[in-house]
Amino acid sequence: KMCGLEANIGLNGEVTATSRHYVDRLFDPDPQKVLQGVIDMKNAVIGNNKQKANLIVLGAVPRLLYLLQQSSSSAELRTECAVVLGSLAMGTENNIKSLVDCHIIPALLQGLVCPDLVFIEACLRCLRTVFISPVTPVQLLYTDPTVIPHLMSLLSRSQRTQEYITQIFSHCCKTPEHQTILFNHGAIQNIAPLLISPSFKVRMQALKCFSVLAYENTQVSMTLVNVLVDGELLSQVFVRMMQRDNPIEMQLTAAKCLTYMCRAGAIRTDDNCIVLKTLPCLVRMCSKDRLLEERVEGAETLAFLMEPDVELQRIASVTDHLVAMLADYFKYPSSVNAITDIKRLDHDLKHAHELRQAAFKLYASLGSNDEDIRKKPILESGVIELLCSLTQSDSPALRVNGIWALMNMAFQADQKVKVEIMRALGTEQLFRLLSDPDTNVLMKTLGLLRNLLSTRPHIDQIMSSHGKQIMQAVTLILEGEHSIEVKEQTLCILANIADGNTAKELIMTNDDMLQKVKYYMGHSNVKLQLAATFCISNLVWNEEDGSQERQDKLREMGFVDILHKLTQASDPNLCDR
Repeated sequence: KMCGLEANIGLNGEVTATSRHYVDRLFDPDPQKVLQGVIDMKNAVIGNNKQKANLIVLGAVPRLLYLLQQSSSSAELRTECAVVLGSLAMGTENNIKSLVDCHIIPALLQGLVCPDLVFIEACLRCLRTVFISPVTPVQLLYTDPTVIPHLMSLLSRSQRTQEYITQIFSHCCKTPEHQTILFNHGAIQNIAPLLISPSFKVRMQALKCFSVLAYENTQVSMTLVNVLVDGELLSQVFVRMMQRDNPIEMQLTAAKCLTYMCRAGAIRTDDNCIVLKTLPCLVRMCSKDRLLEERVEGAETLAFLMEPDVELQRIASVTDHLVAMLADYFKYPSSVNAITDIKRLDHDLKHAHELRQAAFKLYASLGSNDEDIRKKPILESGVIELLCSLTQSDSPALRVNGIWALMNMAFQADQKVKVEIMRALGTEQLFRLLSDPDTNVLMKTLGLLRNLLSTRPHIDQIMSSHGKQIMQAVTLILEGEHSIEVKEQTLCILANIADGNTAKELIMTNDDMLQKVKYYMGHSNVKLQLAATFCISNLVWNEEDGSQERQDKLREMGFVDILHKLTQASDPNLCDR
C-alpha cells in the first residue's frame, strides 16, 4: 500500500519540478531562449490539465502577460504567449478564474490594437475561450466603451476574427442593455453578411448572434425584418438554414431567430415562414432520435412560439404526433438496449429533468388557449395518468410540475377531461396533496380544485360524487395554520361551490362552515373578507330556487349585521360587494 502512495507523490514532485523549470526559462535574459521556453511550454500543456494547473500555481500567467504586453517583445514571442494563455484557458473553470484574476481580459483587449493579424487572431482565440466560460463576468467586455466598436472594425480582417468575435458577442449578450449596445454599434449591418460566409463556423456563430440579439427585443427584430443579405431577405436566409440537410444546430438556431422575431411582432404568426417552416422544424426537434439538448431546446422554443397564438397551437397539436412525442419526454431514457454509449446515458440521466421541464412548458402552452386542442393532448395520449403519477414523486419540483400541468388542463376544460382528472388522481391523492408540506404544491392543488369546480353542471356533478371529502378538505385548511394566499384560494373554492345549484346545499346545511365564512368576513385582511363575502353573495343570489329560505337562514345567523358593517369598509371593492 505505502509504495503506491509514495510513487504517486514522487510523480507529482517531478511534474512540479519540470513545471518550475518551464517558468524559470521565461525569466532568461536572452530573448531567443525566452521564445524557445514559451514554445516548449506550449507543447507541454496541450491536453495536460495537471501541467496547466501547476504552471498557473507557479506564477506563469503574470509573466506571460508581461511578455505579451512588452513593446520590446518580438511579434512572434507575443503571439506564442497568447497561444499558451489560450491553451491554459482550455483547462478547468479554476484555470479561467485564475486567468481572469490576473487581468488577462484587459491585457488581451489591449493587444487587439496591434497591427499584426496573427497576433490579433491569437488574442481573440484566447478571449473567446475565456468569455464562453460561465465563470467569466461578461460585463468585462463592456467596461471600456472603445472595445465594441474596435471589435466591429476587426470583423472584416479574416474568417478567424469573424468566428471568434461573433462567438464572443453571442456569449456576452445577456441583457437588454447588452443588446442595445451591440445594436447601436452596428452589429446587424456588420454581422448580416457573415450569414453567407464560405466558412460553416462563421455562419453558425453569426446565426447565434442574431438569436441572442433578437430575443424579446422589438427594436432588433423590427430591424432584422428589412435587412437584405446579398439581395435576399434575412428571414429567407433563416428559412434556408432550417432545411433538413443542414446540421441540427443550424436548423434549431435559425428556428429560434424566426421565433423571436415572430414573438416580438416583427413577423405575423400566420406568415408561411412560421406556419410552414419554423413550426414544423421545431416539432422535428422534439422527436426521439434527437439528442437530449436538442429536444429540450426544441420543445422550449416551440412553447415560446405558440404561447400567445391559438392557431399555432392547433396546427402544432396535429403535426407529426407531437403529443405522443412529448409523452416520451417522461419515459426517458427510453429502451435500455438501444443505448450504446454509456457516457451519453450517464449525461442524459443527469439532465432528464430538463426534458420533463421542457415538456411541461410545451403542454402548458399547447393547452393555454384552445379547448379542442386540449381535449385532443390530453385524452388520447394518456398524459393525465402520467401527470397524476408525477404528483406522487418524492421530488417536490416534480410534484409541483405535475399538479401545475393538471391545473392548466382543468382550466375551462370540458366535463370529460375534468372527470378523467378526478378519476386518475383519486380523492386520496388529492387529500395527500392538500396536506403537502410544500406550499407551492398546496397552492397549485387548490388551483386545480378551483378549476375543476367551475361552471355549474361541473360543480354539481363533482360535488355530488366527492362533496363530503372536498368540504372536509376546505374545513381543514380554513382551520389550519396557513398563509393568507392559501386561505384566499380556499375561500374562492367555497364561493365556486356556493355557485352550484345543488352543491350550495352542502354549505347551507353545514352550520360550522357558515360560521367560518362569517369569521372571515370580519377578518383583518381585505382579500379574505372579499372572498368570504363573495361566497355569501353566491348563496343569496335572487334568481334561484330557494333563495328566500337561504336568505332567511343567513339573516338569523347574523350575516346582515356584518354586511352592514362592511358597507362602511375603507376598501371600495368590499363596499360594492
